[in-house]
Amino acid sequence: MRSLFVSSLLCLTLAGCSQTASYSSSPALTGTLYDYRIESASGEPYSLEKLATALESADVILVGEWHSHSGVHLFQAALLAELASITPNMALSMEQFARPDQAVINQYLAGDIGENSLLSQTHRWSNYNSSYRPLVEFAKENGLPIIASNAPADTVRCIAAEGKDYLDRLPEDKRQFVAATLHDDESPYKEKFFAAMFHGDEAKTENQYLAQLAWDDTMAESIVDFLKQHPNDKVMHIAGAFHVENGLGIARRIHLLNPDLNIAIISPQTEDEPLSQAVDDYRLIVKPLPPQWLTDEEMEQAMAGMRHGDHTPPCD
Repeated sequence: MRSLFVSSLLCLTLAGCSQTASYSSSPALTGTLYDYRIESASGEPYSLEKLATALESADVILVGEWHSHSGVHLFQAALLAELASITPNMALSMEQFARPDQAVINQYLAGDIGENSLLSQTHRWSNYNSSYRPLVEFAKENGLPIIASNAPADTVRCIAAEGKDYLDRLPEDKRQFVAATLHDDESPYKEKFFAAMFHGDEAKTENQYLAQLAWDDTMAESIVDFLKQHPNDKVMHIAGAFHVENGLGIARRIHLLNPDLNIAIISPQTEDEPLSQAVDDYRLIVKPLPPQWLTDEEMEQAMAGMRHGDHTPPCD
């Protein structure tokens, strides 16, 4: 799934599929991209209800996703509904909204503005309607808070282009939208990032890694800050799988900020991927998405098209 991670750096219903004693999803969906099943890290099957019960002791539930994967998004909606049915104080934290969006999201949840205002006044993702609307509407209908946890995309893009210098010269009104500290020490996470992203220019990759940390540290700080203010709540956070896998990204940064928080991790995987060595993780087994390109030439053509259509403003 590296292509999904790289492309993200460059740039339905709730009912009917709830899992029962059989841990497979609805038979009508078997073999489709909506199909999913849940396992422990050791391969033990879990129903949706069993998973929600197992997660009762967690303060933070990190749900990794492959962006726009139908089965993953269906699972997220089903899990949020199941968790809310047994835990009265649930909150939803989302990578897909940035901190400056919080006031508008609060207005929408309170019923003060309509959906068009929500979509036009926030930095929501382009696949909001197909992938994230069910989550937001469930939260609205059931009185669940939503945390706009991410750093603004334009700021992250400029960090990737210019590195720490850009972050250091941000005015306070913009600096507050990025975590106070980016934990950029040497770590297995950095090794994993460089293995995926290094293409011969170390300085460029260092800046890209700092941009990655702007995402991870900001999301972690947003969650920890929310739980400071709402200590009896539980947070379900959705983010790209790379941010979540093996506890190297967001989870580690949450523990650096508050080591007492209990974190559970759910990562999407395909059937043939090896079992995790992290015994407390859960596997969300889904079908792979279609390959985005089959040859290097095809990939280069796709990337050239993206660059040609890129009219992003310069960094201040």
